[in-house]
Amino acid sequence: MNQALVANPRLAAQSHFRTLRLGTPFQPRLDALAKTTDWYNWAGYRAPHSLWDEELEYFAIRSQCALFDISPMTKYRIEGPEAEAFCNKVTLRDVTKLKPGRVHYTAWCDDEGFVLDDGTLFRLSRTRFRLCSQERHLPWLLDSAIGFDVAIEEETEAVAGLALQGPTAFACLRAAGFAGLEKLKVFDLAEFPHEGGTVTISRTGFTGDLGYELFAERKLALSLWDRLMQAGEPHGIRAIGYTALNRARLEAGLIVANADFVTAEHAVRSNRTRMPDEIGLGFMIDPAKGHFNGRRAILEARAKKRLRHVLVGLEIDGNVPAEHAIVYHRKNREVGLVSAAMWSPMAKKNIAIASLDLPYGDTVTDDLWVEIYAMRELKYERLMKRTKVVPRPFIKLDRRTANPPADF
Repeated sequence: MNQALVANPRLAAQSHFRTLRLGTPFQPRLDALAKTTDWYNWAGYRAPHSLWDEELEYFAIRSQCALFDISPMTKYRIEGPEAEAFCNKVTLRDVTKLKPGRVHYTAWCDDEGFVLDDGTLFRLSRTRFRLCSQERHLPWLLDSAIGFDVAIEEETEAVAGLALQGPTAFACLRAAGFAGLEKLKVFDLAEFPHEGGTVTISRTGFTGDLGYELFAERKLALSLWDRLMQAGEPHGIRAIGYTALNRARLEAGLIVANADFVTAEHAVRSNRTRMPDEIGLGFMIDPAKGHFNGRRAILEARAKKRLRHVLVGLEIDGNVPAEHAIVYHRKNREVGLVSAAMWSPMAKKNIAIASLDLPYGDTVTDDLWVEIYAMRELKYERLMKRTKVVPRPFIKLDRRTANPPADF
């Protein structure tokens, strides 16, 4: 132990609580590659902002293939004769339309119709699902399961996860020996043998690019990592951190819980919560579907025009990113806030995601501005830049949905 900590028990105690205690199943490989030692706390796990260079890691996603550890993502096993009915009750989308071997992006709400989280629902079989999310929801899921013949268990620590994203992702997996992978279309999943066990591979991701996600038992994690890295070397495989992934997801127009919207359980102020329609998730709601959490409140808000916000994509003049900038109408009325922004190398534009107060961003889209404070030679300069509302995604890559996928 550091001698300073031995001499100062108070400092030792502080150091103990600052230490990220959990390592993912891939931690030995991440530690060996971490040249920047730029770590952050992802749900108690030590996760990398970057491993070697955040700029080049982003370009690894767009020009080759990038490997990202998604093990800290919360994962729940939902299984039983009434698993479908349970998932259909707690999530927005119609689970009866989700066939075994498929995945869909969904969200779930409290009884007032405010979004608790968004995530992916994997239908592994007729009676078995895996729900992946940003936040932890086990008590809420268990309470919601009362009266259903279903078992729910968190399997975050037991299941290792990897995202492999980029144009050479399929070529890498094919070289690794995952025969038949070319049959997977977007949002398909299948199981493949690995080291006496199985790996579940889905054609999903968070980058808007050709990509896959792989899930396996914790004990298979390191051998799976090594298999991919060895097979992927001729195809330019590189491990990456979250900063690069975050840039790619913004170009794809994808949102992050408690970054682009505040989840209902985290909101301290009542006016910070959001309904699905207010964060671009209204497409998930089928009014003809039977009861689900928040249904009455959501449909009533639509009918009585009680929606207060809209989440929009923005293109901003200039090349200075506008993250957390205030959005104005006619330069004087504050109408919203930017939650994520970047200069996009793919779109060649200054882009952002912002939450605006209705009717701005909906029926009123003219004369919008953002207020940016740019550091220039040790002094902040206030920039007022014109912006316009644009559709998301900001980029659309044909290779993401190509069948069969490109084999570079």
